[in-house]
Amino acid sequence: MDAIIQSSFGQLALLLALAAAVGFVGMMLRQPLIVSFIAVGLLVGPSALDLVRSDAQVIHLLSELGIAVLLFLVGIKLDVKLIRSLGMVSLLTGLGQVAFTSIFGYLIGMALGLGAITSLYVAIALTFSSTIIIVKLLSDKREIDSLHGQIALGFLIVQDLVVVLAMIVLSAIGIGAAGDGHGGGSVPVVLVSGLAMVGAVILFVRFVANPLTEKLAHAPELLVIFAIAMAAMFAAFGDIVGLGKEVGGLLAGVALASTPYRETIAARLAPLRDFLLLFFFIALGSGLDVSLLGTHIWGAVLFSAFVLIGNPLIVLIIMGALGYRKRTGFLAGLTVAQISEFSLIFVAMGVTIGHVQEDALGLVTMVGLVTIAASTYMITYSHQLYALFEPYLGVFERKNPYRDQQGDSASKNTHYQVIIFGLGRFGTAIGLRLKRRGINVLGVDFNPTAVRRWRKLGLDTEFGDASDPEFISELPLPDTEWLVSTVPTHLTGLSHEDARTTLMQLARTGGFRGKVAVTSHQAAETDLLHRAGADLVLEPFQDAADRAADLICGGKREDRTDFPAISSEQEQTT
Repeated sequence: MDAIIQSSFGQLALLLALAAAVGFVGMMLRQPLIVSFIAVGLLVGPSALDLVRSDAQVIHLLSELGIAVLLFLVGIKLDVKLIRSLGMVSLLTGLGQVAFTSIFGYLIGMALGLGAITSLYVAIALTFSSTIIIVKLLSDKREIDSLHGQIALGFLIVQDLVVVLAMIVLSAIGIGAAGDGHGGGSVPVVLVSGLAMVGAVILFVRFVANPLTEKLAHAPELLVIFAIAMAAMFAAFGDIVGLGKEVGGLLAGVALASTPYRETIAARLAPLRDFLLLFFFIALGSGLDVSLLGTHIWGAVLFSAFVLIGNPLIVLIIMGALGYRKRTGFLAGLTVAQISEFSLIFVAMGVTIGHVQEDALGLVTMVGLVTIAASTYMITYSHQLYALFEPYLGVFERKNPYRDQQGDSASKNTHYQVIIFGLGRFGTAIGLRLKRRGINVLGVDFNPTAVRRWRKLGLDTEFGDASDPEFISELPLPDTEWLVSTVPTHLTGLSHEDARTTLMQLARTGGFRGKVAVTSHQAAETDLLHRAGADLVLEPFQDAADRAADLICGGKREDRTDFPAISSEQEQTT
């Protein structure tokens, strides 16, 4: 064992084996993988088996590269128009949450007798939420592109800027060099550097991005290497000037977001992101000093409850006042129900200069463990939690939540023969073909970009979620003949709710008496979906293969440029 620990490769092999074993046990117990990976970090850290020291360079290097790749993939999928529309709400919500947590966190600290300076440090530490954990969870749930996911990403960026300013304040006191991650220089240096990076991104997008990626695309491996290099270089520069790796990696992704190869890059880097982030969570767990957790037990309990309840509550209040529906505010609010790894770094810097004692670091460490673990479950099962608390949330919603309408919504009095949930490629193809056959179609999606794309195609659209009972009840269901769900189902090990069966149950409850068609990519699901209430199970790959075989055997292809309206007899044949 000593020989393995002394070898960097041996440490890496041991970590991967333990992560696989603990992750498998966690999966069998239906636990989120993030909790399992942090547990691996605690297990191998100095507080337990001491197999991998918290300052292991290889582990930290891989975790930092994982951060850069994660935020790069977020940036490469950002919608600039959506950023413009959500910028103000992200700013107001982010600053409002920071102010609320700082003020009330300080008052709680004073009530516990921590002292003014210690209370100030703890209060500021409680304002930081973990961008990495939240983005990872939302990405795994396929909600990073939803409205609440985009808003959450916006105010997390605002929080990151607050982190930068907080670290700069400590740097001005003379201990900036002792910090890690968000180090940095003076405020003017950070501002000028930030503007320079944004300017570089604009110039790159305008003159370089498309022709360069077109050349690189001839060698796909080279395109991937270039993307990783962009993420790492921007993250490194952002870290050097004090903006942080997260902001740098995000800007690198934005620089390539306008290229036609962004989906290819994102698809190829997703497995690498998941692999590298394993080391981030292990490094986070191994860096926690369990020996300090015994101090301020009741204080940790109180602060944890404050973060888990107070932070989501203030986000819900602010977003409700700004005109968002209670569901959007609730789901976005859950993302700030934990503190960040930078909270520990911030308090550790205070210990270094003698402002606070080590027991304060133990207090924040305990709060970090509790809130990170609890919020992981809260985000994972966010829709179930909303269903539980929905009857009590009406006070947080304005009579006209106009911001959640995403423009002019379809008329509730319009009769639709077909309502399609999920406006991706398959759903869009079905919608266009039905429309060209004279069938009145309504599309539903919770991705603002997909909604906007459908409206450009001249199709009626509603912005909403197929698992939202309140939204489903407001749809014109009684006279609708077909509900079609093309919403993809991803078995991520996080949430075990099937959106298709949820939609069928909610629709029947809302008065729908027509037929339901759902999409499946697994033949084994067909009988289960039929028993759940589906009248038709679409298998895109199998159905396409059947149609291709018909064409090969002499069948006639329909004209895709002009679909004629079909009679009921033809419709039955189709």
